[in-house]
Amino acid sequence: MKKSIIIGLIALVAGALIYSIFFTKDDFEGDYAKFNFIQDNLALHVGETVDLKIDVLYDEVTEIELILNDKVLKSWKSPGKQLAYAFKGTDELMGTHTIVVRAIAEDGKTRDDRSLRVLSDIIPEVAKADIVASFDHDPTNYTQGLEFYKGKLYEGTGDPGRQGKTMIGEIDRSTGKHIEGKRMGLDATYFGEGITILEDKVYQLTWQKGKCFVWDVNDFLGGTIDEFDYSGEGWGLCNDGKSLIMSDGSGRITFRNPNDFSIERVIEVYNNKGPVLALNELEYINGLIYANVYTQNWIIVIDPKTGKVVQEISVNKLTNQYKGNGDVLNGIAYNPETQKMIVTGKYWDKYLEVKVTAVE
Repeated sequence: MKKSIIIGLIALVAGALIYSIFFTKDDFEGDYAKFNFIQDNLALHVGETVDLKIDVLYDEVTEIELILNDKVLKSWKSPGKQLAYAFKGTDELMGTHTIVVRAIAEDGKTRDDRSLRVLSDIIPEVAKADIVASFDHDPTNYTQGLEFYKGKLYEGTGDPGRQGKTMIGEIDRSTGKHIEGKRMGLDATYFGEGITILEDKVYQLTWQKGKCFVWDVNDFLGGTIDEFDYSGEGWGLCNDGKSLIMSDGSGRITFRNPNDFSIERVIEVYNNKGPVLALNELEYINGLIYANVYTQNWIIVIDPKTGKVVQEISVNKLTNQYKGNGDVLNGIAYNPETQKMIVTGKYWDKYLEVKVTAVE
């Protein structure tokens, strides 16, 4: 009798040991829960809905959280084996996000991180730019910013050789050169970038120094009247009459307060296929943002409310005919008084007045 009891106890202990070895979480390999889609990155368009399915792999999970950019979208207590969440792409969500499923059990947590992109629901109209007229542009100007203001043309340049050639000021349209007495430069410490003019103040970005200089449009020789600091690189600049609109070489556009350069909001620029990167010189025309795409022969037109690309303008013809020994196309200026747009490029010898028409 005693022997059978001892054997039973031994069997019981052995069974408990085997259970602890094979069925406890200490040796449970893998995640508590995972997304049930194979690809690491998931994409959908604005207006589309996808079911985010989650497989719960561990019986002892007490809670599942679905998290978008650190915000919990939904949580499930005592979840079953499979869960689903209907995720809808909206204008506000257009861009790239991190989506996470976090599983919680008494003995730990695991998470499955994926990338989720919401793409534009607009297929951009394809257009082309035809040359209407041309006039001289100083071929020594490494054009970074171009803008009409009260009927006058202003240009800001860069300084690839770091020789103190960054310049900003009014252009004599008969020669294409800066007007003496109506221009000013920065020393070789700074590489000038985009410019824009708002309420008689000229704002000039710098490439990697994180400085925005402010000039009086009527008195460049008086020096800068203000300056602001910012993080990251400065590329293009324009304004909508209220805010400064800035690019930094990425696919983001930042709206800034002209009084202190503080960030008001940021949009990500997307077409129906994905983000559009390397946004450079900007111009605000009739409620839309026009942007050079650096090193590409495209000007894209962006809805400033959403970041959606509504039109893509081919400038291949312009580049083929007028680039010459110059560099990339860069420089867009629109004269609201004449309703004409001109473009140019770095070291080009011509400004080009263009007409944009849709491609049939």
